[in-house]
Amino acid sequence: MAIIDYRDARPIYEQIASYYKGLILRGILEEDEQMPSVRNLSMELSTNPNTVQKAYTELERAGYLYAVKGRGNFVKNNGKLIEQRRKELLSRMKALRREAEELSLDADQLWRDTTND
Repeated sequence: MAIIDYRDARPIYEQIASYYKGLILRGILEEDEQMPSVRNLSMELSTNPNTVQKAYTELERAGYLYAVKGRGNFVKNNGKLIEQRRKELLSRMKALRREAEELSLDADQLWRDTTND
């Protein structure tokens, strides 16, 4: 499990949170599925348990997880998260389209150019 990239400038807890956000949004981790315990994941990643706890806290604050006292952390309903992310993406795309139009660039051509990578 290659979650942590030591060449990445982001803090380790952000890398862990980002990895699990991706799994949740892609539906790999399903609603009400239990997350690995802080202790187990910290041992598996060879990192401090406080780092894993900070990642889980970040995921909980962002609405990806919920905690059950004495039981652990669980995945929240990801349908709402996907819809929220879709709206955020649409908003960013609209802003980019406006910016392209302000520069007299053909937004459709720009879109085609991004698909040729």
